[in-house]
Amino acid sequence: MDFFISSAYAQAAGAAGQPSPWPSLIMFGAVFVAMYFFMLRPQMKRAKEQRTMIDALAKGDEVVTNGGIAGRITDIGDSFLGIEITQGVTVKVQKQAVSMVLPKGTLKSS
Repeated sequence: MDFFISSAYAQAAGAAGQPSPWPSLIMFGAVFVAMYFFMLRPQMKRAKEQRTMIDALAKGDEVVTNGGIAGRITDIGDSFLGIEITQGVTVKVQKQAVSMVLPKGTLKSS
């Protein structure tokens, strides 16, 4: 009956060794480095730019908030701004709600 079942010669060979952990560690490190350069670093750069913009706000600057309100800064506190959106109408918003500073004279032209 040996012609139906081949003999198992592989059992005589030594046991296979453990695979090396280095390729998986190198791959994990490469993925981390790629995530840092494509995701974390640009986000930190934008946050730094936002902080410097908020620190540089001054009375009379024309700004746009995250909610889309455009106006001129009339009052600056520690964490809040007074923004005049039209003559006689002032709203108070958090400093972090300012998304961009407009060039001078932008609100007059609109």
